Amino acid sequence: MTLLRTGRWLATGLLVLLAGLPLGAAAQEQLIRKAVAEKFPNAKVESVTRTQFPGLLEMVVDGTVFYTDEKFSFVVDGSLIETKTWSNITQARRDAIEAKLQGPIAFRDLPLAQAVKTVKGNGRRVIATFEDPNCGFCRQFHGQLAKLNDVTIYTFLYPIIAPPDSVEKSRAVWCAKDRARAWDEVMTTGKIAPAAANCKAPIDEVLKLGQKFNVKSTPTIFLSDGTRLRGALPVEQLEQAIATAAKSPRK
Repeated sequence: MTLLRTGRWLATGLLVLLAGLPLGAAAQEQLIRKAVAEKFPNAKVESVTRTQFPGLLEMVVDGTVFYTDEKFSFVVDGSLIETKTWSNITQARRDAIEAKLQGPIAFRDLPLAQAVKTVKGNGRRVIATFEDPNCGFCRQFHGQLAKLNDVTIYTFLYPIIAPPDSVEKSRAVWCAKDRARAWDEVMTTGKIAPAAANCKAPIDEVLKLGQKFNVKSTPTIFLSDGTRLRGALPVEQLEQAIATAAKSPRK
């Protein structure tokens, strides 16, 4: 039984191990490592850090995010939601950990001719996304993208959620006279007129591309420096990420 398959069991085990330990700040990480090693010899404590929320610590064990208090009287296995923007702090950390493991890509290696191109304003900033027309998070993300200015968005139609419907909708978007408008239509209404039977779209090519770059969920975003992001990010977070990427050499 692997640790990644037993996250809740690990949380329960750590709860028993760590409850009530009177720890000083300097010894916290060392004692956690020792406790985990005794119960789970093959587990790796990757980090113990304070969160932005008073009294709450984040612990990453074998790539899995947990939370505890300063006295280690409890361990939480679940999502932390910040209510001001209603953003999922835990999911963002999971995405960052996964992206770090997978590593960035070379943006120039993306076959942009196989993506739906949407230009907003002067279009000088660029991002690429992998999205499914039946993806609820993609629809949320579409609303955030609508708030961006001066950006070119390359959308790779990546129908992995509900084939064959996702495939047919993707093909209809690609075969539309105005692809950007068709994509906006399907993202805002969920509906689109079917494509002609003889119209071909690079669906198989994009699916192979996603497999090559280990794209496992939608939306997945690639910035100009090759950084990978995931999920329906709020526009403020996306803007900050785009600005940071713009300062890095494009890969």
